[in-house]
Amino acid sequence: MATSYALACAVRNLPQVDVIVCGRQAIDGDTAQVGPQVAEKLGLPQITYAEEITDVTDGVITVKRRLDHGVETVKGKLPLLVTVNGSAAPCRPRHAKLVMKYHHAKTITEKQERDDDYMFMFNARPYLNITEWSVNDIKTDMNWLGLKGSPTKVKAIENVVFQAKESKQLVGTDNEIDELMKELIANHTIG
Repeated sequence: MATSYALACAVRNLPQVDVIVCGRQAIDGDTAQVGPQVAEKLGLPQITYAEEITDVTDGVITVKRRLDHGVETVKGKLPLLVTVNGSAAPCRPRHAKLVMKYHHAKTITEKQERDDDYMFMFNARPYLNITEWSVNDIKTDMNWLGLKGSPTKVKAIENVVFQAKESKQLVGTDNEIDELMKELIANHTIG
């Protein structure tokens, strides 16, 4: 709740917003609450588990989303929030030159930690200056941030790795593959 509160306050500090894109869930808390809570705090509709934005026309967004039972295509009126699942294409700049252009971009705090030799670069290229907001800039209540503002406490996170206890060697005939698939489905190893 504290994270979604801080993010919602930051979004309110922006001019007109059409689409807010969030991940599905963070690896640290693993609760999948932040995106939906940001949408709720901002009074925005949301589309969750997005795999691809297929169209944006006349204030309406079309999103393909992957669920346990299949794929859906849904539409929503802007502004809205979209949470993206792990099957979506990785986020990356459209051109490699953009990566190089913004390679040295820094916040004010990061620039203070840098050598003075780099200051000329930030002064000559204003696009390298990343805006940094404090809690005062986004008008937050400190009681709603950090551990005080979060009713959800993650007790432990465990990384579980499945390891094969046995192995099979197949020649690769169609019958062997069919039998293996039936066995894997029967013991719920695959879907």
